[in-house]
Amino acid sequence: GLEAAITIAPLGSAHLIAARALSRQAGWPHRLEDWAFMLELSRGFAAIGPDGVVGTTLLTPLGAHCATINMVIVDQSLRGKGVGRRLMDAALAGAGQREIRLVSTADGRALYEKLGFSPVEPIHQHQGEVPLGIPADATSGAVFWAGEDDVPVLSTLDSVAYGADRGSLIATLCRIGKACLLKDGAGRTIGFAIIRAFGRGDVIGPVVAPDRAGAEALIAFLLAHHAGGFVRVDTGEMQGLSSWLAGKGLPRTGGGIAMRRLPPGAALPERGTAPGPTTFALVNQALG
Repeated sequence: GLEAAITIAPLGSAHLIAARALSRQAGWPHRLEDWAFMLELSRGFAAIGPDGVVGTTLLTPLGAHCATINMVIVDQSLRGKGVGRRLMDAALAGAGQREIRLVSTADGRALYEKLGFSPVEPIHQHQGEVPLGIPADATSGAVFWAGEDDVPVLSTLDSVAYGADRGSLIATLCRIGKACLLKDGAGRTIGFAIIRAFGRGDVIGPVVAPDRAGAEALIAFLLAHHAGGFVRVDTGEMQGLSSWLAGKGLPRTGGGIAMRRLPPGAALPERGTAPGPTTFALVNQALG
């Protein structure tokens, strides 16, 4: 069969037009710029057949101990023939002893469970055109635009909430997007959110806050500044933001399942209820 003629090779910038065509076939909104941004942060793998690229996956390292696997796509005509498994094996080999996180589609879940991934929680994708006249909520006096000097504080908050060092990712997101801060009564930064161009419009994420009210204040601030625009937010089911987002004009339009694979001998940390920074929205489904 054709699958015997497929080789797994490094995915480079020369493959991105073909990669975007595959993501469009899958119904994903990624622009060429979104692919280039992801590849810049990642190590890519391509499945290459006689007619070119027929599958992709990216491994995005987050500090020394964690990584995400994302953009796992196989051409429709070749699904179920082991190509996805070969791409995943290449990415997992590249990950070494890292903990790996991903957001699976319903179709991908069985493969990932075979490869040792455990489900963590459903992810809800919300998106839509932001209605005009959303107030930047009553608490918005505590939300401000961030400056370059704030990036180290945001990276620290994010690493506590996410459980891994994503400092270089947060710095990159702040450079290409716009960040806002949540401050407490003493003027300390206790949360943040970033908005950037993605897909059909903009995506808000990550959103890190001490509680749901703080997360809502951050998101409302950004929505008020993007009225009339198309905005997406990916949030974990346990964060309880879905009905609030739908009420702000961003209905639920899909989602996936957050999954994790731990290094040998490691145990999944208990989901704590201790106060502290919590991730209320993902960077996007690919980056977690």
